[in-house]
Amino acid sequence: MRDLPRPVRDATPAAGGVPRDLGPMPEWDLSDLYPAPDAPAVAQDLAWLAEAARGFADDYQGRLHDLDAAGMLDCIRRYERIDIVAGRLMSFAGLRYYQDTLAADRAKFLADCQDRVTDATTHLVFFALEFNRLHDAHLDALLAADADLARYRPVFDRMRAMRPHQLSDELERFLHETSTVGAAAWNRLFDETMAGLTFTVAGEAMNLEATLNLLTDTDRNRREAGARALADVFAANTRLFARIHNTLAKEKEIVDRWRRMPTPQHARHLANHVEPEVVQALRDAVVAAYPRLSHRYYRLKAKWLGLDRLQIWDRNAPLPTEAPRTVPWAEARAIVTEAYRAFDPRMAELAEPFFTQGWIDAAVKPGKAPGAFAHPTVSEVHPSVMLNYLGKPRDVMTLAHELGHGVHQRLAARQGELLSATPLTLAETASVFGEMLTFRALLDRAATPAERKTLLAGKVEDMINTVVRQIAFYDFECKLHAARAQGELTPDDIGALWMSVQAESLGDAFEFMPGYETFWCYIPHFVHSPFYVYAYAFGDGLVNALYAVYDSGLPGFRDLYFEMLAAGGSRHHRALLAPFGLDAADPGFWDKGLSMIAGFIDELEAMEG
Repeated sequence: MRDLPRPVRDATPAAGGVPRDLGPMPEWDLSDLYPAPDAPAVAQDLAWLAEAARGFADDYQGRLHDLDAAGMLDCIRRYERIDIVAGRLMSFAGLRYYQDTLAADRAKFLADCQDRVTDATTHLVFFALEFNRLHDAHLDALLAADADLARYRPVFDRMRAMRPHQLSDELERFLHETSTVGAAAWNRLFDETMAGLTFTVAGEAMNLEATLNLLTDTDRNRREAGARALADVFAANTRLFARIHNTLAKEKEIVDRWRRMPTPQHARHLANHVEPEVVQALRDAVVAAYPRLSHRYYRLKAKWLGLDRLQIWDRNAPLPTEAPRTVPWAEARAIVTEAYRAFDPRMAELAEPFFTQGWIDAAVKPGKAPGAFAHPTVSEVHPSVMLNYLGKPRDVMTLAHELGHGVHQRLAARQGELLSATPLTLAETASVFGEMLTFRALLDRAATPAERKTLLAGKVEDMINTVVRQIAFYDFECKLHAARAQGELTPDDIGALWMSVQAESLGDAFEFMPGYETFWCYIPHFVHSPFYVYAYAFGDGLVNALYAVYDSGLPGFRDLYFEMLAAGGSRHHRALLAPFGLDAADPGFWDKGLSMIAGFIDELEAMEG
């Protein structure tokens, strides 16, 4: 079954409340997928999907080993067509749902589509299992005989990486059919519960997004009030969220055990096409750097704020010298577009339709899912970007981030459906690079030392949120899944695991209010995409190294960069980085990126002198 788009971007909170002076903001026009839920094309595609999947199984089940190269190519292309139609249906249903998760008709349409698509694609479960039973020599001969078929080798390599972990055909079908009442159902419960929570601050009822945004308010009392409102509501619901986490972690442990996965993280590494030792090297490098990154920066921030110790509501507080500012949508669009154009006009051209063709849904609305994402939909349509734009400078960076994803997805779509999907580790490359381009453009325009300091501090905080915070999240998940394997976890158990990684990663500049131990509740990554979070740190480290190569004046960098994005999932990260002289398996690779963050903190410390 096709995955739903997920609001998984850990966007830094923006501003309190919803400003009224942001100007007109775009909404999605989903008609490129389908005109409406009751459009004849929806019913036609659902019927076609059921028939095409059934016909695919009739023609190929038990016969893959008999196909010649031309027959296998036809088989793959039929499979790809089915994947496109299923993806179109699920993208339309999922995007409509995330626009208003509280609308019963949208939830029903999504659930009905999930059921129909899952029922249809159950007929396809045999394909990967049977394909993985082909002998290597036989497959190599087929690929050698047909260059068009050989293009799909990266897809086959990723499929065959699962060979040691696949179950019997019958068990795989069972897992596929029950997926809609397993993890997907718990995901929906989480989303709908979060969207329905109300937080009361100074007599005003707010949703999650607006309340999180208070944590960057200039008024410290309002920041504290927001943090305490979050803690109160999370505490009132912590049993439900603990049940969701316990159930999903136990389900994952059972499936991983049956699949003989060596660790809870291994399935994510396989999906990301990245070696476990590379991720471990990243994790170890970041944890070792905590003292020279987050610990050092937050001690500096406490000094700026005139505090002996920071509270959690001070973590993303604006600097005292930072003038409160709301960035209208039109200005945000101009800032990001010009930064993209200054790097290469092709970037701005690729980004333009997002603003003009209804490819962005930007405004905060009741029931809308929190966070932000860029969903590629299917290769023959176009990506869709979701934001909750509230006009703070960091919201501009979120726009730059998600638009980077969108540009990447547009370029990769040229590979076709099966080869366009980029592993999460590389999927964050263009998004973080887009942020860096926007930051550098703003830094170059800084008119005063105070403005430069504000920009540098904001960038350091964003990088800490992307690297340190996400690796702390990864460690939390590792601890959570290891502990759940030993038995049921109470809300207090989960809270203790959360606090252990928070204290380690944030350092001695912080003290933590009672109630902060519940803040694991609202992080959607843990529910939707276990162990997703290290991809952010991977992407940030990779981009920092890439940007250093760009800054050094590597000839042809722009063309190499576009070639890397356009490759989608057709090449391994080692092959994609080689033209830049980079290798993520090199133990010193990650220190290069971390040194860039440390260098920014060095400059901020020097300003104090």
